[in-house]
Amino acid sequence: MVTLSINNVKYNLALKGNETLLEVLRDHLGLTGTKAACDESECGACTVIINGKAVLSCITLAADVEGDEITTIEGLADKEELHPVQKAFIDTGAVQCGFCIPGMIMSSKALLDKNREPAQEEIEQALDGNLCRCGGYLKIFEAVRQAGKRIKDAKPN
Repeated sequence: MVTLSINNVKYNLALKGNETLLEVLRDHLGLTGTKAACDESECGACTVIINGKAVLSCITLAADVEGDEITTIEGLADKEELHPVQKAFIDTGAVQCGFCIPGMIMSSKALLDKNREPAQEEIEQALDGNLCRCGGYLKIFEAVRQAGKRIKDAKPN
């Protein structure tokens, strides 16, 4: 038995021991916002936040994150209100096919939690492991900057 804290909910799960966090999220808990794409830690579609850090769930053993705080894309919205990062991605048109967006949003949130006014280089570095096959990086970078401004305006340092 493993107890995982995901989106502020505790789950007691009987795991095989070699299951990835991605498999547990999608297959055991039905949290399908975290995408399964490359299964090789190359695309970032499976990014979640663990203890404040963006982490690839496809290469993270679920048993290894017992006791950690895990946040998925489903855990960002506050009831019916989208998180400022989610809103910014929509408002700037950063969402194209949408497949990479949950991972992009999670990596962006982890960055903005540490730095609400990141330089372009910092944004690029934070999103370096996330691939957008549509090539929408300019809008994605714009969304991160806009989200940082919204968060800063809503919650002063």
